[in-house]
Parts: sequence; structure tokens; C-alpha cells
Amino acid sequence: MSTQSSTQGLSLYDAARAMGVRFANENEPQDKFVNANGMRFHYLEWGSADNPPMLLLHGFAQTCHSWDFVALGFSDDYRVIVLDQRGHGDSDWAPDGDYSPETQQKDISAVVDALGLEDFVLMGLSMGGRNSFTYAANNPGKVKALVVVDAAPQNMQQGTQNIRSFVQQDDELDSVDAFVERVLKYNPRRDPQQVRGSIMHNLKELPSGKWTWKYDRALRTSGRRMGSDPETEKRLWGYIESLQCPTLLVRGGASDIVALDTADRMHQAIPNSKIATIEGAGHLVMGDSPSGFQNAVTDFIASL
Repeated sequence: MSTQSSTQGLSLYDAARAMGVRFANENEPQDKFVNANGMRFHYLEWGSADNPPMLLLHGFAQTCHSWDFVALGFSDDYRVIVLDQRGHGDSDWAPDGDYSPETQQKDISAVVDALGLEDFVLMGLSMGGRNSFTYAANNPGKVKALVVVDAAPQNMQQGTQNIRSFVQQDDELDSVDAFVERVLKYNPRRDPQQVRGSIMHNLKELPSGKWTWKYDRALRTSGRRMGSDPETEKRLWGYIESLQCPTLLVRGGASDIVALDTADRMHQAIPNSKIATIEGAGHLVMGDSPSGFQNAVTDFIASL
């Protein structure tokens, strides 16, 4: 992959430095693929294969590149594996449209086994955060430490509606700039140059010359259910309450998804847990404040 950003020619490294991300080496990720659970998954691998492993899972409608700054920051000390989950980025799209949490768990288990990951740090945002704490609860011997980023068994209704409204807009636009404008309207905390550089990895040009998102359209159809029903929430709370590994709960200070009392309840339910609120960040914590996120996770890992 190219580490050249489209933000006025800034390289990934210069853009990361400008955002306050700390790293010693200008490590470049390798694009790789793995066959697992009957699908072909794309992932980025950062850092030396001899380093301890770290697996990162993106949120709904995102790609592995949403972790670029974070992965760069941790690649000095970790073998960082950043997965495109099914239907997203350059991984296969489900031919049967199955994007259920249960099937995603089978994906993660199969990828972990195929890559031989053991005793790894697991980190996930939003949808990836739910997938992470579910996997950790079901595989206690695999996960060394867990970082759950703005994800919980239950979401605030307003945040869920904001995401639904965003993804269900017209998904073919005339230019990249039109998508940049749309993202800035949804998340005005971001710098326009940063937005343009980051969403290029989540867009593709169509034969017509228009641009569209690089994730399965089935995920953004109006009939697709978002949010959780009471039975699902009960099951997810069961996973939270059964977690045994050291866990860091990270919440954006301006999150419209995870309420503060929900995060506190999670903190109380997980025996060996810490909680960190990243000020100046909304739901997309590690993109809104990558340096604040890096500091919180670095302190957590140092405490293990």
C-alpha cells in the first residue's frame, strides 16, 4: 500500500505526527489476505512478526485503514494485525448477505486460528468493539488484554439514528469532495484534509465515473435493523459480566453512542477493568483524538 496521504501530499507519517501520534520507526504495513470461514479476508500487518500480537477490529461501515494512526503508533512494539471484517474494505462480501454477530464471531475465530495468534491484545471500535468483547468472553484463554472502544451492550438512540441517517443517504456521488462534505457534516470535529486522506480508503470509483462506499450495500439498506433488542442486550451484558481478562473501556467524551452511566455499569461488571474518557472525541475516538487514545492505551498496557 502507499503511505502517501492525499492531504496536500502529507505522508502518513507526517500526518500522524501532526496529530500528536508517537512512533520511533516509519513502519509500512503489508497488505495480506487469509482464507477463513469460507471467505477471503484482507488485513494490514504492521511491525515485526517477532513482536507480540495485537488484533484491531474496525467499526460498522469502516475499513482497516481507520486504525492507521493507532497501528503505526503501536507497530514499534507489536505485530499489529488490522482486519477488514466481512463486507468491508477488501475482504469478501457475504454472498448470502449474512452479517450476523454470530457469523462474525466465526470469522474472527477462524482468522485468529489461521494466523496462529495467541495471548494477543484485542481492540475494537463500535461494531468491532462488540465483536471484541464477545470474542474475549467466549475465548478467555486467547486474549491477553482487551480494549473496547465506544461500544456497549446498549446504544443511545440518538447516536444510532445519526449513524442510520448517515449510511442510508444516496450512496453514489459525483466526487470524492462530495463525500468529504458529507463526512464533515456528520463529524465536524475532523480536519477536512484528514477526512479526505482517510476516506479515500473507503471509497471506490464506479464505471460511470461516480464514487461510492467500499462496503457491501446490503449493510446500508433501509430494511436492515440497527441497534439492539432487549434480548440481544441481555446476551451482550452476559458477555460483559463474564470477561476475565484485563479490560480498558474507552469512551469519547462527546460520544452519542455510549452513555456515561452505561460505561460505568460496564466498568463495575468487569472485575479487572479500567475506564478512560477521551475529551474532544466523539464516537470515532481514535480518529478524532489519536494521541489521546494512544496515551490511554499505552498507560493501560504499561499497567498489565
